[in-house]
Amino acid sequence: MNHAEPSSPATPPAPRASSGRITLIGAGPGDPELITLKGLRRLREADAVLYDRLAPQALREEAPHAEWIDVGKFPGRPKPSQPWINELMLEHAQQGKHVVRLKGGDPFVFGRGGEELLVALENGIPCEVVPGVTAGIGVPGALGVPVTHRGVSRAVAFVTAVSDWDHPDNTPGEEPQIDQVAHVDTICIYMGLSQLTAITARLIELGRDPETPAMSISSGGTDRERTVTSTLKQLASDVSEAELASPVLTVIGGVVALRDRADSSETIQEVRA
Repeated sequence: MNHAEPSSPATPPAPRASSGRITLIGAGPGDPELITLKGLRRLREADAVLYDRLAPQALREEAPHAEWIDVGKFPGRPKPSQPWINELMLEHAQQGKHVVRLKGGDPFVFGRGGEELLVALENGIPCEVVPGVTAGIGVPGALGVPVTHRGVSRAVAFVTAVSDWDHPDNTPGEEPQIDQVAHVDTICIYMGLSQLTAITARLIELGRDPETPAMSISSGGTDRERTVTSTLKQLASDVSEAELASPVLTVIGGVVALRDRADSSETIQEVRA
């Protein structure tokens, strides 16, 4: 359990609600300035903040008197189970606290926010949802890549390559279900680094043009951001050569080629294929 250090002893603590409540906040991808005004306001009111590893750490300064609790799932260390996170969230709310569940991106896009909302409501605890900018839109958008574009892409699909490890029917090594979105104009794949070779090969097998523009972005929206721009057939090899590290978002589709026209590359560290 981690605790935030007050940035200024003179700053009064945030007021506590008379009864417990929960706020699910999407903080956006990487850049702490992408959190919404409403999200920032609710964060400053928090008594306890349960935060994920992709939530911008700079936001701790906005709620220095809150108790900050790390419930993130990091590669290489035991993963907190979702039921444990749910119980922790309820425990603090039932003590009369305003609990903020802080997530990177949007709580309802591969963030399990829907499950946490239901847990709160089933236990009679008021719960507010503050949407955030999901990585599949915000990260490529900041690089000058729209996920839809007239004449290029009229549809976009979001896919996660992470298995639902809390489900007893899933086993390690399970491949993401890519078949049903293989021919969607733009495909945004979350957390797909370890599966990238299998995913790109399967898309080509299903008839996707091997020369389709594609890109992978590591740590999007942060000062560690790195990007590989390639083609569908070459992307996995180029990403491996560049040694991109998780978390990685991959975008596949003609919209990736629009980046060459965007005047945004001066502000990023890029690894070109």
